[in-house]
Order: sequence, then C-alpha cells, then structure tokens
Amino acid sequence: MQKTSLFQSFNFMQSANNDKLSSDHNLEAMWHFSQTYAKRTGTYFCAEPSVTAVVIEGLAKHKDDLGSPLCPCRHYEDKKAEVHATFWNCPCVPMRERKECHCMLFLTPDNEFAGEKQEITLEEIKAVRESMG
Repeated sequence: MQKTSLFQSFNFMQSANNDKLSSDHNLEAMWHFSQTYAKRTGTYFCAEPSVTAVVIEGLAKHKDDLGSPLCPCRHYEDKKAEVHATFWNCPCVPMRERKECHCMLFLTPDNEFAGEKQEITLEEIKAVRESMG
C-alpha cells in the first residue's frame, strides 16, 4: 500500500459532517492524549503526518458528538451503543491488548508506515483540519 493510497483511505472525515469540525477544546485534549499515549506505549505516529492529524481530528469530533473518543476509522450501526460498549473507545481493546491500532495512529516501530515521531504540532493538525472543512 502506497502512502498516497493510505491517505486516501482516511477520507472518512471528509464525507462525514463537513459542516462541523471538532471543537478546539477537544482537539487539544486528543492532541495531548495521542502524544502521551504514543510515548507511554513506545508507538509512533504514521510517517505521513496528515494521517495522524485526520485521526486526531476524528477522535476529537467523536468526543464532541458522543462524549467519548470512539475510533473514527470504523463504521458503526449505532455509535452511541458502541461508546457504551467501550470496545472501540480510544485506546481500543486491540490497541491496549496487542498494540494493534486500526486507525494507524499508534504504530509499532516495525510497522512499514511508522514514522520516527511521537509528537505532532497542533498547528499541523489545524492546517489539515482546515483543508477538510
């Protein structure tokens, strides 16, 4: 899978509620969480920073809309029920148990898409977010 097609696979946010992006408050909260969690678990962000930015935006949007950072990379029949089930709330069970992040936000060093960074600037995220809306 090429990095360009990887980014194209994350167009889920562009098709979902383009009229309302996440609040700055929850965007900042998910930004802090993502960096802290990556460092704590020894995982890295994707080599393509826009993937990281889109996933963090998706988590923040779900936190706004649902009250929890439900994984934004999956399709749900009933998002509220999924939030209450907690399995796909970030960090999801597969990530906590096996370091498997479906969104490619937290990647193990041996993953071919893993970058070398555990940090991303809020400005980078906001620039990607602005291009989405």
